[in-house]
Amino acid sequence: QDYYGRELQKSKDLKTNACITSARPLPKLVRDALECIHEEVVARYYGCGLVIPECLSSCRILDLGSGSGRDCYLLSQLVGEQGHVTGIDMTEGQVRHRSRAPPLSASSPLTSFPLSCQVEVAKKYIAYHMDKFGYRKPNVEFFHGYMEKLGDAGLADESYDIVISNCVINLVPDKRAVLREAFRVLKPGGEMYFSDIYASDRLSDTVRKHRVLWGECLAGALYWRDLYSIAEEVGFSPPRLVTASPITIGNKELEGIVGDCRFVSATFRLFKVLAGSWAGPGQVIYNGGIVGHERELVFDANFTFKEGEVVDVDAEMAAILQSSRFAEEFLIRADGASAAALQGRCC
Repeated sequence: QDYYGRELQKSKDLKTNACITSARPLPKLVRDALECIHEEVVARYYGCGLVIPECLSSCRILDLGSGSGRDCYLLSQLVGEQGHVTGIDMTEGQVRHRSRAPPLSASSPLTSFPLSCQVEVAKKYIAYHMDKFGYRKPNVEFFHGYMEKLGDAGLADESYDIVISNCVINLVPDKRAVLREAFRVLKPGGEMYFSDIYASDRLSDTVRKHRVLWGECLAGALYWRDLYSIAEEVGFSPPRLVTASPITIGNKELEGIVGDCRFVSATFRLFKVLAGSWAGPGQVIYNGGIVGHERELVFDANFTFKEGEVVDVDAEMAAILQSSRFAEEFLIRADGASAAALQGRCC
C-alpha cells in the first residue's frame, strides 16, 4: 500500500525492470480498445503487460489488483454491454513523497492530474467510458479490498466466468488464499488467467523482507514448483503455461541482494474443471469462431489450434475444452473417432 500508494506515480518511478513484462502481439481488436481509454487511467498504470484471454463475449470477469482500471475498461469493451467487469484493488493513498520520488517533469501527463486513490481514479471515469463505448448502463464496477479476502467485498461464490490478475499476486504474502478465493468465486468451468513473477528457488528471508524488492515484484515471487502444488491443493486443474520470459533486474545493488536466484515473468491458465467432465484423451477441431482469433487460437505453450484442423489432445485438455466457455468453439470427440469421421461431422 505504501510503495504503490505513495512512492509510485508512473512506471518510470520503478527501480527495476521486473514489472515491464513482454507479451504476445496484441490482436487489432485489443489495440483499438486501448485507444479508447482515458489518458489518466493509462498514465496511472505501472507498466506490466496486458493479460487478456480469448472468447470473452458476455463474460463476467474479475480483475484482481485492478489499479486505475485500465485493464477493466479494456475488458469492458471486449465482453460487450451484456458482460460485466469487476475490479478490486487494495491501494489507498496516492500522495507522492517528494523526498523519495523525483519531481515530475513539466511534460509528464500526470502533472495536470490530482493525486488520489487508484480505485477512486478508476471510479471517476465510469460514466466517461460508458458514454464512449455507447453503453446504456455501466458494465464495470470497482471495489477497494484485498484479493485474499474477496468475501469482504461481497463477491459471491461461483459468480464469475474468468478471474484475471496482472503481476500482483506476488505482492500478497498468502498466495494460497488468493488462489482459494479465485476458485471460490469462479463458476464451474471458469478460468483463472494471470501473469506473475516466479523464482528459480525459494527466496531467503533477507530477500523476502526487502521493502524495495517487495514493491518491485521480486521479493514476493513464488517458487515456480509451489504454484503447481498450491493449484492442485485448491482444486484447479494443473497450471498451463501460456508464455514465459526471463527477467533482468537492471539494478546492481538489488542484484547483489538477490544473488544467484533467477526470475521469470510467466502467464498461466488455471481451470475449475469438474471431476468426471471427460474420461480420456480425444480429438478436437477448432471452428474459428473466436473474434480476433478466427484462423488460429494459441491456447498455451503446447497447444495451438488452427481453424478446421484435427488435433489430438490429452484427457486434461479435453476436459478443459468440454467444461469451459470454449466448449461451443470446438467439436470434441473421444479418442477412437477417426480423423475423417471427425472432419466430416465438423463440416
